[in-house]
Amino acid sequence: ATLCPKMLIDEILDRLNKSSKRIRLFPAAAVVYFNITMSLWRDVPVEEVIRILVENINLTNDGKTVVSCPSKSSISEARTNLGAEVMSQLADEVLKPVAPEGFQNAWYKSLRLMAFDGSTFDLPDETGNINFYGYPPASRGGSAFPQARVLSLVETGTHVVTAAEIGPYKRSETEMAGAIIAKGKLSKNMLLMADRGFYGYNLWTKALSSGAQLLWRVKTNLILSENERLPDGSYFSTVYDSRDKSSCVPLKVRVIEYKLNDKTGNETNSVGESFYRLITNIFDYEFAPAAELAVLYHERWKIESLFKEFKIGLCASSTVIRSKTPTLVEQELWGLIILHHALRQLMSQVAWKVNMDPNDISFKGTVNILRRKMPQLAAAVSRRMINWLPLYYKLSVFQNSFVRRRLSGDSPPLSGRFYRR
Repeated sequence: ATLCPKMLIDEILDRLNKSSKRIRLFPAAAVVYFNITMSLWRDVPVEEVIRILVENINLTNDGKTVVSCPSKSSISEARTNLGAEVMSQLADEVLKPVAPEGFQNAWYKSLRLMAFDGSTFDLPDETGNINFYGYPPASRGGSAFPQARVLSLVETGTHVVTAAEIGPYKRSETEMAGAIIAKGKLSKNMLLMADRGFYGYNLWTKALSSGAQLLWRVKTNLILSENERLPDGSYFSTVYDSRDKSSCVPLKVRVIEYKLNDKTGNETNSVGESFYRLITNIFDYEFAPAAELAVLYHERWKIESLFKEFKIGLCASSTVIRSKTPTLVEQELWGLIILHHALRQLMSQVAWKVNMDPNDISFKGTVNILRRKMPQLAAAVSRRMINWLPLYYKLSVFQNSFVRRRLSGDSPPLSGRFYRR
């Protein structure tokens, strides 16, 4: 509720014309919160998630039923009516970096450490999901489940997702990265790291236009001429668009090359992985020496822990997503991303109070704590509401009887001011 205040949710619902037209058992704002909360219990059916919360709310009223559980069909209908765009716009509003300037492991000097990477999520084997998201290729036979692809822009020091794109399996990560950049999610005080699969002249150009500093790995078969050798061992080079080298604008880059050694000081056994080549638009080698950037690049691998938290920290089941239609799959994934952001933000706030690295706090332990406390929190909030329910009931009875009398002509006309009040 702190990350996603109801006022913001109501504003988005009104903007998209998704607000409930009348008071319902499961209004639109409640559906938004439910989509976020149900990712805490991903091993149980969606209707069981509501039972967990509702039963604890009712306990605060000495076991008397105050709130009823919507049926499975009502939940499905409410989620379908809500659609995915509400959750997408909510994510766009709330997903932001959280680390204060200069905090350990989240910044390099004056630059916030960010990274791009993607992953896939198994989906139910339903016709709609198959047609929209598609199967991944398999060397033998066919894949068991269709998959959705999710690309995330992550603050590496806190594991907080600050932007994301969701699409079919066949949609390329470079295309999705370009969409995130186009939304203006990068800024001048960021250092964006990306693996070798992302580099391309067009995407590099788009990222440069954001004003962010870049540190990307490139493939070893990319030809980079040495234009000027620098004292720290890096050198200046020029990159071109391989598809149209003659008419494209040449771009200056700084190249950093190094090899990885094992604990004995020898090169690692895998020749392909021992040699690294990075390019950056940070040309000041005194501000950012090559050795520091080489060490810094490996902070990018923290993003792999993020996807582990999505798939294992929040759920150990093989089929991660439960929704059976493409719209509800996207809706559930946005709820998962927002929930993870809320958890990581909470963990970071706790860590900073005692001058800890947020990554030293157990994510699984945090999830377990929240699962235990969530019903109590729901009950605590409901205590304030229960005292108002009898009055609300009386007002509803009055409203219904007033409408009946007005329709029958038995009641004198009232002023518009009274009616509004």
